[in-house]
Amino acid sequence: MKKLPAEAEATLETPAHGRASPKSFGLFQREQRSLFGEILDWMLTPLLLLWPLSLALTWFVAQGIASKPFDRALEFNLQALTQFVGNQNGQVSFNLNAQARDLLRADDSDLVYYQVIDPRGRLVSGEVDFPRPREDEVPEPGRVLLRDDMVRGDEVRVAYTWLMRNDPDNLVLMQVAETRGKRSTLAAEIIKGVMIPQFVILPLAVLLVWLALVRGIRPLNELEQRIRARKPDDLSPIEESAIPQEVAPLVSSINDLLTRLKASLTTQRRFLADAAHQLKTPLAGLRMQAELAQRETDATEIRGSLKQIARSSTRATHTVNQLLALARAETTGRALPSARVDLARLVRGVVQESVPRALEHGIDLGCEGPEEVPEDCLMDGNPTLLQEMVRNLVDNAINYSGRGGVVTARVLVDPFSGVQILQVEDNGPGIPENEREFVMQPFYRALGTNVDGSGLGLTIVQEIAQQHSATVMMESAHPDRHPPGLLASVRFTPKAPRATV
Repeated sequence: MKKLPAEAEATLETPAHGRASPKSFGLFQREQRSLFGEILDWMLTPLLLLWPLSLALTWFVAQGIASKPFDRALEFNLQALTQFVGNQNGQVSFNLNAQARDLLRADDSDLVYYQVIDPRGRLVSGEVDFPRPREDEVPEPGRVLLRDDMVRGDEVRVAYTWLMRNDPDNLVLMQVAETRGKRSTLAAEIIKGVMIPQFVILPLAVLLVWLALVRGIRPLNELEQRIRARKPDDLSPIEESAIPQEVAPLVSSINDLLTRLKASLTTQRRFLADAAHQLKTPLAGLRMQAELAQRETDATEIRGSLKQIARSSTRATHTVNQLLALARAETTGRALPSARVDLARLVRGVVQESVPRALEHGIDLGCEGPEEVPEDCLMDGNPTLLQEMVRNLVDNAINYSGRGGVVTARVLVDPFSGVQILQVEDNGPGIPENEREFVMQPFYRALGTNVDGSGLGLTIVQEIAQQHSATVMMESAHPDRHPPGLLASVRFTPKAPRATV
C-alpha cells in the first residue's frame, strides 16, 4: 500500500477549525439511541428472564401437587400391610395373603419395596438393604411418617411407622417404599399443561407490548410531523394541549427557545433595517460631497467639501457605534459576565473620559458622589454595558446643553436600603412632558432641536437599564427656570433585601 505524505497524515489526524477529523469521527461517534427500542428492551427483558424462573417454580409446585395423591396411596398401603404383622409364640411374624401381595406387586412404571424389623432389630420380612430411619429419630407408635430415600440406586418415597405389640418397649418397624416414576410423569404432565399455553401467550404478550408502545409513542410521531410541516419562518409556540404530560416540559422548553429565537431574529432584522436607514443619508452626503470635490478647481471649495466629508464620516461612524451598542444591549446583555460594580467609581471614569469633548463644546462637566460605594452596597452588573449607559447619558447632556452649559453626573447611595440612583443633570432645553414617553424609542428626536445625533442614545440607556432591573425617569431639572434643563435618573434596586441598622 502506498504511504501517504506526512502532511496528508497530519490533515487526516488533526481536526481543523473545530471539525472532527475522519479518523476521530469514526472512533468517537455515538450511535443515536432509540427511545422505542430502549423501552421495549426494558419491558421484554424482565419478561423473558422471569419466564425460566416461572418454569422452575412451576416444576417445584407440580412436584408437590403430584406427590400428594401418591403419598396418600402409599400411606394407605402401609396401613393395610400393618394388619398382617402378628405375634406367634413371642416372635414377630408377617404373613401376607394373595390380596395383600397385590399391593406389593410392581406396576408398569414403579417398583415397591417393604421391610419389617422386629424390636430386636432383626429382619422379619422384606428387603435386607432397605435404609432405616435416622438413629436420632424418636419413634412415634401408630403415626405414619414420610421421607425421601434411596433403594438400590433408585430414588424412592418411603412411608414408615412403628407398631406396638403388647409391650410399649417392643416396637416393630414397618416400611414401604415406592419409586418416583408415576410422580415424575404426573409432574411432567402438569408442567406441559401449564407451560404449553405460555408458549402461545408469550409471543402474544410481546406483540401486545409492541402495539402498546407504538400507540403510546404515536403522540411523539405526530409532534414530529407537526414540527417538520412547519414553514422555516414559523417561530410560533407549539400547541401543548394535545401533548402527553411527560413531554410537556420538553415542549415548553422548545417554546421558550422559539420565543427567544424569535426575539433575537426580530432584533437582528430591526438592526439591519435601522442600519440601512440611518446610513443611507450620511453615505449619500459623502457621495455628493465627493462628486462636488471632483468638479471643483478652487482649493478653498475643495477643502470645504473635504471638511463636510469628514463630518459626514464622523456622523456615520457615530451612528454605527450606537447601532452596535444597541444590538449588544438587546441581544447579549444577559449573556455577558456579571461582576460587583462600584457605580461611583465607574461614573467618575466615564466623566474623566468625556472631559475633552466637554471642553471642546464649552461645557462645564462635573461629577458628584461618594469616593467609594460601601462594600455591602456594591451592585451586580456588567461593567461594559453600565459604562455605555453612563456615556450615552453624559453625551446626550453635552450635545443638548449648548456652549456655556453645565452638566453634572452624580451617584446617590442609600446605605440602609442599598438603593443607588444615577443622575445626569444639564441646563439645556429639556424634554417636553408630552414627549418623554417617546424619547426612549429608536430614532425619535425631540422637536425644535438642531443637534446632530442618531436618536439611539436614550434607547440604549433604557435597554441597559432593563437588563439590570433598573428604572429610567426623565424630568425637568429646574422647572421654574428657562430653559428648564433635564434631569435623567436611573434607579438601581438591590435584588435581595438588606438588613437595616
